[in-house]
Amino acid sequence: MVTKEQIQRINELYKKSQAEGLTEEEKKEQAYLRRLYIDSVKESLRAQLDNIKVVDKEEYDRLMKEKSCSCGHDHHGHNECSCGCGHKH
Repeated sequence: MVTKEQIQRINELYKKSQAEGLTEEEKKEQAYLRRLYIDSVKESLRAQLDNIKVVDKEEYDRLMKEKSCSCGHDHHGHNECSCGCGHKH
């Protein structure tokens, strides 16, 4: 996980590189922080993808049928409630 401070430093180094250039030490730091950031994004994406389940239409329909609304109405997968209960589903 990349911290806010590390992201802030990445941005500082970028701005400095555009304005006046970086020392060799700063270039190494920039490369290191960028690698940390990229690895963090990849790890997060991988975790999200690992939680995706692909289902066929029959299983989808079954899962949607099992999913119930707290107002007691079947909303057939719609985002807005049409029964007047005011819930968003």
